[in-house]
Amino acid sequence: MNLHSNALERLGWTAELQTFFRPHAGAGLVPARVGAQHRGAYVLYTEHGELWADLAGRISHEAGAAGGMPAVGDWVAARPLSDERRAVIQALLPRRTKFSRKAAGLAAEEQVVAANVDVVFVVSALAHDLNPRRLERYLASCWEGAADPVVVLTKADLCADLPARVAEVTAIALGVPVHAVSNVTGDGVDELRQWFGGNRTVALLGSSGVGKSSLVNRLLGEDVQAVREIRADGRGRHTTTHRELTLLPGGGLVLDTPGMREVQLWDADAGVETAFDDVERLAPLCRFTDCRHESEPGCAVKAAVADGVLSPDRLEGYEKLRRELAVLGRRVGKRAEAEERRRWRVLNRAHRQRDGLRP
Repeated sequence: MNLHSNALERLGWTAELQTFFRPHAGAGLVPARVGAQHRGAYVLYTEHGELWADLAGRISHEAGAAGGMPAVGDWVAARPLSDERRAVIQALLPRRTKFSRKAAGLAAEEQVVAANVDVVFVVSALAHDLNPRRLERYLASCWEGAADPVVVLTKADLCADLPARVAEVTAIALGVPVHAVSNVTGDGVDELRQWFGGNRTVALLGSSGVGKSSLVNRLLGEDVQAVREIRADGRGRHTTTHRELTLLPGGGLVLDTPGMREVQLWDADAGVETAFDDVERLAPLCRFTDCRHESEPGCAVKAAVADGVLSPDRLEGYEKLRRELAVLGRRVGKRAEAEERRRWRVLNRAHRQRDGLRP
């Protein structure tokens, strides 16, 4: 990470972050941004270069219990170790934005994929990867996390009918900019540079093999990210194994991420409302305020589908995400109740031991 003057500003430092950091300045801590994470160890970017860091025991316990472990893109207060290129993370500064998903598995846990990003490139390949329902999921998560989404369609050189495919995506991504690019020819890549102005951070999200690493290399102007050859069926092979922030020569930072097999939503009610604004605007016109848009009389949403105004696939995607969020909400509620019961058991046991009673 080569930095020039005003190093912190180049990393995205703002006056707001300076205010958050002020209580830590007197303790000899330094501001740093999490640039990468490797098996629990962090790479921090500071105004004096890179530092390898561990998480302080106290903050590790508190952050783990609250689901707030540092993620790539986070700003932290760190204590550099004497005569070493190492540090200890002592505090996590408040996040401005985040992209979260439900962690893999049955447990209802949040996984923060990227923090403090200004723009999210939702990357999908025109050749084989284009999936409208998956795009809706990504867009809902972006809107929920307060980052501005931009759809980037790669492998435009392999698309037989580019205008039609772009129009298909534009109809789904309401109000979201859509760019078609080719990492092979470079067509359309320069148009993406506008999103990095003002030292903004852009995260790349998408499935494996859609060309995210190749796009990073195009933006950098050199082969920094490892890229494998495209398979015979036109699909790329997954290469990125961890999340990492990279500073672009012309300003701004890009955050590449490993490909995601699936995107399970996390607390994205407002994001779904924004992503499906066409459905949400019809719902208040229904005869019944609690209309489920199934077989109720006077359903404006169903009428729009029947009239061809709203795609039935679009409505199906909306209802599926709503059901998914309802199930997640019940799981999170049950987990919160279980944690509260456990906390009271611990407190009661401590009181009994203090009073000399049997546990």
